[in-house]
Amino acid sequence: MSVSISWRSTFLLAGIWGIITFYYVWRWIPQVPGLPDTGFKEQFRFLKSPAPWLILLATMLGNGGAFSFYSYVNPLLTQVAGFAPEHITILIVLAGFGMVVGNLTSGKLSDRYSPGLVAAFSQGTICLVLLALFFLAGIPWMAILLMCICTTGLFAVSTPQQVLIIRHAPGGQLLGAASIQVAFNLGNAIGAYAGGLLLEAGKGYEYPALVVVPFAFCGFMVLIWFHRKYEKGVRG
Repeated sequence: MSVSISWRSTFLLAGIWGIITFYYVWRWIPQVPGLPDTGFKEQFRFLKSPAPWLILLATMLGNGGAFSFYSYVNPLLTQVAGFAPEHITILIVLAGFGMVVGNLTSGKLSDRYSPGLVAAFSQGTICLVLLALFFLAGIPWMAILLMCICTTGLFAVSTPQQVLIIRHAPGGQLLGAASIQVAFNLGNAIGAYAGGLLLEAGKGYEYPALVVVPFAFCGFMVLIWFHRKYEKGVRG
Protein backbone atom coordinates (compact mmCIF):
# COMPACT_ATOMS: atom_id res chain seq x y z
CA MET A 1 0.00 0.00 0.00
CA SER A 2 1.38 3.41 -0.96
CA VAL A 3 0.80 6.71 0.85
CA SER A 4 0.65 10.07 -0.93
CA ILE A 5 1.32 13.44 0.70
CA SER A 6 1.09 16.95 -0.67
CA TRP A 7 4.08 19.02 -1.74
CA ARG A 8 3.47 21.30 1.26
CA SER A 9 3.94 18.37 3.60
CA THR A 10 7.18 17.49 1.82
CA PHE A 11 8.51 21.02 2.31
CA LEU A 12 7.39 20.98 5.95
CA LEU A 13 9.24 17.73 6.61
CA ALA A 14 12.35 19.08 4.86
CA GLY A 15 12.18 22.24 6.99
CA ILE A 16 11.84 20.27 10.23
CA TRP A 17 14.74 18.05 9.23
CA GLY A 18 16.80 21.16 8.46
CA ILE A 19 16.15 22.49 11.98
CA ILE A 20 17.22 19.15 13.48
CA THR A 21 20.37 19.21 11.35
CA PHE A 22 21.13 22.79 12.41
CA TYR A 23 20.82 21.80 16.06
CA TYR A 24 23.25 18.91 15.80
CA VAL A 25 25.74 20.94 13.76
CA TRP A 26 25.62 23.57 16.53
CA ARG A 27 25.84 20.86 19.21
CA TRP A 28 28.57 18.66 17.76
CA ILE A 29 30.77 20.76 15.46
CA PRO A 30 33.48 22.50 17.50
CA GLN A 31 34.43 26.14 17.04
CA VAL A 32 37.60 26.49 14.99
CA PRO A 33 39.68 29.63 14.41
CA GLY A 34 39.50 31.35 11.05
CA LEU A 35 42.17 30.64 8.43
CA PRO A 36 44.87 33.26 7.96
CA ASP A 37 44.69 35.33 4.79
CA THR A 38 47.53 33.93 2.65
CA GLY A 39 46.63 35.85 -0.48
CA PHE A 40 45.35 34.68 -3.84
CA LYS A 41 48.61 33.23 -5.20
CA GLU A 42 49.40 31.30 -2.02
CA GLN A 43 46.14 29.40 -2.39
CA PHE A 44 47.64 27.61 -5.40
CA ARG A 45 51.09 26.84 -3.96
CA PHE A 46 50.12 23.45 -2.53
CA LEU A 47 49.38 22.19 -6.05
CA LYS A 48 53.12 22.04 -6.71
CA SER A 49 53.25 18.91 -4.56
CA PRO A 50 52.11 15.54 -5.98
CA ALA A 51 50.28 14.61 -2.74
CA PRO A 52 47.10 16.67 -3.32
CA TRP A 53 46.94 15.51 -6.94
CA LEU A 54 46.97 11.89 -5.78
CA ILE A 55 44.15 12.64 -3.34
CA LEU A 56 42.08 14.36 -6.03
CA LEU A 57 42.70 11.54 -8.51
CA ALA A 58 41.70 8.87 -6.00
CA THR A 59 38.58 10.86 -5.14
CA MET A 60 37.51 11.15 -8.76
CA LEU A 61 38.14 7.47 -9.53
CA GLY A 62 36.46 6.22 -6.36
CA ASN A 63 33.35 8.32 -6.77
CA GLY A 64 33.16 7.35 -10.43
CA GLY A 65 33.07 3.71 -9.44
CA ALA A 66 30.38 4.03 -6.79
CA PHE A 67 28.13 6.46 -8.64
CA SER A 68 28.04 4.43 -11.83
CA PHE A 69 26.08 1.88 -9.84
CA TYR A 70 24.16 4.29 -7.62
CA SER A 71 22.96 6.48 -10.50
CA TYR A 72 20.85 3.54 -11.71
CA VAL A 73 19.98 1.96 -8.38
CA ASN A 74 16.23 2.43 -8.82
CA PRO A 75 15.87 0.32 -12.00
CA LEU A 76 18.44 -2.12 -10.64
CA LEU A 77 16.27 -2.79 -7.60
CA THR A 78 13.02 -3.01 -9.55
CA GLN A 79 14.05 -4.71 -12.80
CA VAL A 80 16.95 -6.88 -11.63
CA ALA A 81 16.34 -7.53 -7.93
CA GLY A 82 12.57 -7.65 -8.45
CA PHE A 83 11.34 -5.17 -5.83
CA ALA A 84 8.02 -3.40 -6.32
CA PRO A 85 8.23 0.35 -7.06
CA GLU A 86 6.44 1.22 -3.81
CA HIS A 87 9.29 -0.37 -1.84
CA ILE A 88 12.00 1.82 -3.35
CA THR A 89 11.57 4.72 -0.93
CA ILE A 90 12.37 2.66 2.15
CA LEU A 91 15.25 0.95 0.35
CA ILE A 92 16.78 4.32 -0.52
CA VAL A 93 16.39 5.32 3.13
CA LEU A 94 18.44 2.24 4.03
CA ALA A 95 21.07 3.33 1.53
CA GLY A 96 21.12 6.77 3.14
CA PHE A 97 21.52 5.17 6.56
CA GLY A 98 24.60 3.41 5.23
CA MET A 99 26.01 6.77 4.13
CA VAL A 100 25.55 8.17 7.65
CA VAL A 101 27.21 5.14 9.23
CA GLY A 102 30.12 5.30 6.80
CA ASN A 103 30.64 9.01 7.39
CA LEU A 104 30.65 8.75 11.19
CA THR A 105 32.69 5.55 11.35
CA SER A 106 35.45 6.63 8.98
CA GLY A 107 35.71 9.99 10.73
CA LYS A 108 36.41 8.28 14.04
CA LEU A 109 38.82 5.80 12.41
CA SER A 110 40.68 8.66 10.71
CA ASP A 111 41.35 10.14 14.15
CA ARG A 112 42.95 6.87 15.29
CA TYR A 113 44.65 5.64 12.13
CA SER A 114 46.15 7.09 8.97
CA PRO A 115 43.31 8.63 6.92
CA GLY A 116 44.88 7.36 3.70
CA LEU A 117 44.77 3.79 5.00
CA VAL A 118 41.14 4.19 6.11
CA ALA A 119 40.25 5.55 2.66
CA ALA A 120 42.15 2.74 0.92
CA PHE A 121 40.36 0.05 2.94
CA SER A 122 36.99 1.64 2.17
CA GLN A 123 37.84 1.93 -1.51
CA GLY A 124 38.98 -1.69 -1.67
CA THR A 125 35.67 -2.75 -0.12
CA ILE A 126 33.78 -0.80 -2.79
CA CYS A 127 35.72 -2.67 -5.51
CA LEU A 128 34.61 -6.03 -4.15
CA VAL A 129 31.03 -4.90 -3.62
CA LEU A 130 30.68 -3.57 -7.17
CA LEU A 131 31.92 -6.88 -8.53
CA ALA A 132 29.54 -8.80 -6.29
CA LEU A 133 26.63 -6.60 -7.35
CA PHE A 134 27.11 -7.57 -10.97
CA PHE A 135 26.78 -11.27 -10.15
CA LEU A 136 24.33 -11.19 -7.21
CA ALA A 137 21.98 -8.23 -7.84
CA GLY A 138 19.28 -10.67 -8.93
CA ILE A 139 19.01 -11.98 -5.35
CA PRO A 140 16.82 -9.45 -3.49
CA TRP A 141 18.37 -9.64 -0.03
CA MET A 142 21.89 -9.60 -1.50
CA ALA A 143 21.02 -6.56 -3.61
CA ILE A 144 19.92 -4.66 -0.49
CA LEU A 145 22.94 -5.75 1.56
CA LEU A 146 25.44 -4.90 -1.15
CA MET A 147 23.76 -1.56 -1.88
CA CYS A 148 24.03 -0.56 1.78
CA ILE A 149 27.67 -1.69 2.00
CA CYS A 150 28.45 0.28 -1.16
CA THR A 151 26.85 3.49 0.13
CA THR A 152 28.58 3.00 3.48
CA GLY A 153 31.90 2.64 1.68
CA LEU A 154 31.18 5.65 -0.53
CA PHE A 155 30.92 8.00 2.44
CA ALA A 156 33.54 6.13 4.44
CA VAL A 157 36.10 6.92 1.74
CA SER A 158 35.08 10.57 1.31
CA THR A 159 35.61 11.66 4.92
CA PRO A 160 39.33 10.74 5.18
CA GLN A 161 39.93 12.14 1.70
CA GLN A 162 38.64 15.52 2.83
CA VAL A 163 40.85 15.32 5.92
CA LEU A 164 43.83 14.53 3.70
CA ILE A 165 43.31 17.39 1.26
CA ILE A 166 43.19 19.89 4.15
CA ARG A 167 46.38 18.45 5.64
CA HIS A 168 48.19 18.57 2.31
CA ALA A 169 47.02 22.02 1.24
CA PRO A 170 48.93 24.33 3.61
CA GLY A 171 48.03 27.91 2.91
CA GLY A 172 45.47 26.81 0.34
CA GLN A 173 42.87 25.02 2.44
CA LEU A 174 40.00 26.91 0.84
CA LEU A 175 41.06 25.97 -2.67
CA GLY A 176 41.83 22.44 -1.54
CA ALA A 177 38.37 22.02 -0.04
CA ALA A 178 36.79 23.38 -3.22
CA SER A 179 38.99 21.21 -5.46
CA ILE A 180 38.01 17.98 -3.78
CA GLN A 181 34.33 18.82 -4.27
CA VAL A 182 35.10 19.28 -7.97
CA ALA A 183 36.78 15.86 -7.96
CA PHE A 184 33.75 14.29 -6.25
CA ASN A 185 31.33 15.72 -8.79
CA LEU A 186 33.55 14.98 -11.76
CA GLY A 187 33.74 11.37 -10.63
CA ASN A 188 29.96 11.28 -10.24
CA ALA A 189 29.49 12.52 -13.81
CA ILE A 190 32.08 10.17 -15.33
CA GLY A 191 30.70 7.16 -13.48
CA ALA A 192 27.10 7.85 -14.47
CA TYR A 193 28.16 8.46 -18.08
CA ALA A 194 30.18 5.23 -18.23
CA GLY A 195 27.27 3.23 -16.85
CA GLY A 196 24.86 4.91 -19.25
CA LEU A 197 26.94 3.86 -22.24
CA LEU A 198 26.36 0.20 -21.44
CA LEU A 199 22.67 0.75 -20.91
CA GLU A 200 22.42 2.47 -24.28
CA ALA A 201 24.13 -0.58 -25.76
CA GLY A 202 21.29 -2.74 -24.43
CA LYS A 203 23.00 -4.22 -21.37
CA GLY A 204 21.17 -4.85 -18.11
CA TYR A 205 21.13 -2.54 -15.11
CA GLU A 206 23.72 -4.64 -13.30
CA TYR A 207 26.37 -3.72 -15.87
CA PRO A 208 27.08 -0.17 -14.60
CA ALA A 209 28.48 -1.80 -11.45
CA LEU A 210 30.83 -3.96 -13.52
CA VAL A 211 32.14 -1.40 -16.00
CA VAL A 212 33.63 0.82 -13.28
CA VAL A 213 35.33 -1.84 -11.20
CA PRO A 214 38.64 -0.81 -12.88
CA PHE A 215 37.91 2.81 -11.88
CA ALA A 216 37.41 1.82 -8.26
CA PHE A 217 40.44 -0.47 -8.28
CA CYS A 218 42.66 2.29 -9.69
CA GLY A 219 41.38 4.60 -6.95
CA PHE A 220 42.32 1.94 -4.40
CA MET A 221 45.84 1.61 -5.83
CA VAL A 222 46.33 5.39 -5.82
CA LEU A 223 45.36 5.51 -2.14
CA ILE A 224 47.74 2.65 -1.31
CA TRP A 225 50.51 4.50 -3.15
CA PHE A 226 49.66 7.70 -1.27
CA HIS A 227 49.67 5.92 2.08
CA ARG A 228 53.06 4.30 1.49
CA LYS A 229 54.64 7.51 0.22
CA TYR A 230 53.20 10.06 2.63
CA GLU A 231 51.86 8.24 5.67
CA LYS A 232 54.25 5.36 6.33
CA GLY A 233 54.86 5.26 10.05
CA VAL A 234 52.52 8.21 10.66
CA ARG A 235 49.39 7.82 12.77
CA GLY A 236 46.25 9.88 12.13
